[in-house]
Amino acid sequence: MKSPIRVAVTGAAGQIGYALLFRIASGAMFGPDQPVILQLIEAPVEKALKALEGVAMELDDCAFPLLKGIVQTDKPEVGFKDANWCLLVGAKPRGPGMERADLLKDNGKIFIGQGQIIDAVAAADARVAVVGNPANTNCMIAASQAKRLPPERFTAMVRLDQNRAQTQLAKKAGVDLTDVRDIFIYGNHSPTMFPSFAHATIKNQPATKVINDLPWLQGPFCEIVGKRGAAIIAARGASSAASAANALVDHVRSLVTPGAIHSCAVKSNGAYGFDPNVWAGMPVKTTTVGSYQVLPSYPMDDFAKSKIAATNKELVEERSFVAEMIKG
Repeated sequence: MKSPIRVAVTGAAGQIGYALLFRIASGAMFGPDQPVILQLIEAPVEKALKALEGVAMELDDCAFPLLKGIVQTDKPEVGFKDANWCLLVGAKPRGPGMERADLLKDNGKIFIGQGQIIDAVAAADARVAVVGNPANTNCMIAASQAKRLPPERFTAMVRLDQNRAQTQLAKKAGVDLTDVRDIFIYGNHSPTMFPSFAHATIKNQPATKVINDLPWLQGPFCEIVGKRGAAIIAARGASSAASAANALVDHVRSLVTPGAIHSCAVKSNGAYGFDPNVWAGMPVKTTTVGSYQVLPSYPMDDFAKSKIAATNKELVEERSFVAEMIKG
């Protein structure tokens, strides 16, 4: 059996964390032959730490053969110590009446600290995946603090948007989910993100030929995918925790599977017209475990370019809100 890898998870006792940890311990994220040690990080709040204790009990009671240890802590320097993967799930939620700029600044303080600590104490091969919203900009903030770990080690999750888009296309076409391929997400994990339907295929045919309804693709389809999170909150009175956890499993699983082609938010370096310094969703191909290359081969029509320009504008605006935090 392989040596265990250490997986640090913030917000481990929260809704997403609770839906996530059992999937990791079962082998769904890293494979059925990869043992793991879970390093669970929660806020220094009695209620949260007590909940974390209960989650750890349940993990023990599942008797997962691959789970070789559990660390419970409210100290990031302990939780991130020697971690091979750092899954940044926890973040401050947006409260009633809170401006986006204020949320970014409040979370910025959290992700500055986490970025610094990860860079100082995580394993030499550490990778970071950010889920806590605004995920793209939080990822950028954390990466800006790293001196040892390069920017490409930091990714943000847009896989939930990809999964949502894939399902909507399958439903519209009346086909099995697996018949839909190459639907990629560009830009921010927000309602401005763009699901690029023009490059998707359904049963190996262009999606735009199978779904001969361009007004639907350009209108309701993009809107449904972009606002799905809000629709779920309106329906169930809580955020989409289970599907977010599942998407994180998919996100990391694709990043450790050479040859996988998937949507991932990475430092754009100017690809697809994005500002070079923002983290934007785009199609990537995993080259070796944990490493990837951006696929540059997808041309964009005027509609796609306008959508990418809009989501890029939002990302640049978010960066401007936290510019003082990321200097140097």
